[in-house]
Amino acid sequence: MTTLSILIPIALFLGGLGLASFLWALRSGQYEDLDGAAERILIDDEDDRPATS
Repeated sequence: MTTLSILIPIALFLGGLGLASFLWALRSGQYEDLDGAAERILIDDEDDRPATS
């Protein structure tokens, strides 16, 4: 029973820490452009092509 009195506060603290991290990520704009990276990989850049002679 004493083990539970130690583990429950630790679990609540870690859960709160995870929630705080998630809310920080939302507010800092980490999830703003979800499709940008997926579309950027498909776009060919002219500068990246090797020079042909």
